[in-house]
Amino acid sequence: MSCSGETVEEEDRLIQIKPAISDQLKKAKYGVSDHSTVELCHWTKKSFKHEGSCYKHKFYGISTHRCMEFSPAGMHCENRCVYCWRPMEFYDSMKMEPEHVAEPKEILTKLMAERKKLINGYYGDSRNDKQRLDESLLPSHYAISLSGEPTMYPKLPELIKYLNSLEATKSIFLVTNGQEPDMIQKLQDENALPTQLYLSTNAADYESFMKINKPKYNDSWERWNRTLDMLKDLNTRTVLRITLIRDYNDQKENISLFTKMFEKASPHFIEIKSYMHIGRSTNRLEHANMLEMEEVKEFSEGIANQSKMFSVMDESIVSRISILQNNERFIDRYIPTYSNTI
Repeated sequence: MSCSGETVEEEDRLIQIKPAISDQLKKAKYGVSDHSTVELCHWTKKSFKHEGSCYKHKFYGISTHRCMEFSPAGMHCENRCVYCWRPMEFYDSMKMEPEHVAEPKEILTKLMAERKKLINGYYGDSRNDKQRLDESLLPSHYAISLSGEPTMYPKLPELIKYLNSLEATKSIFLVTNGQEPDMIQKLQDENALPTQLYLSTNAADYESFMKINKPKYNDSWERWNRTLDMLKDLNTRTVLRITLIRDYNDQKENISLFTKMFEKASPHFIEIKSYMHIGRSTNRLEHANMLEMEEVKEFSEGIANQSKMFSVMDESIVSRISILQNNERFIDRYIPTYSNTI
């Protein structure tokens, strides 16, 4: 047993989240199975009542109420980012051995059951749309993110292939911190890339990278840059996601540094979002570290003005996020499989 709360059961040898930690996660409305986690996000729950959809619907067309957000590496991560609102205090283990992890189909079967339990609780509220609840039980979009770092799961290519084999699947988004470039290369080599790959990009220089991400690997900056360099050659949609934190990375002088980085990586989209003072991040940052939407817009416009490659495409005021589009590698913002639902 490790101090992180990870233990390996002798009977089935699968990595398990420690019961005490699992109980805490369940109280926070997570579904837990072995080393994996699932949750209904804020926007999915609001969409049941037709009270709005997340910015991924506005930007790309995904169906919010049919989105399943989960992680195959719930309590594993190589970073301890200051802005993370997940329970990273329980993270410790830096390795998921292939012989000790659940198979993709087993993960999905168990997490779907956990997710169904979470959804069932919403049928009792007459304000929720029953048809939407029924439809939500069969996801069409998978967001592989939530807690932990999903690229640490050694069978990620098989997991993405399994998701794509499901008849209802329309899209898969994968969010990575860039610390496992070999896994990203493996996804490319095995034709297992997601519909859209996000790389967390919160620092334009080494010092800021260390301060914001607090990585555990000694070569973390090199690992991240290897992943960044891969983006322009990956056979999928790519996004750089920046979390702006006041006094950490929002200084005006960073605009030119970020712009050079963006032009080098040439992603299809850049999402620039304010840090939000929620969850566990409130133990490390202050409410004042959040930016107002106008400040996010100003930062985004600064990058667009300095770059001939990117222009502002859209924004979501409620989520304090602005999105830039690559004009030199232009692709339709809307994912084709949602053409009839946008």
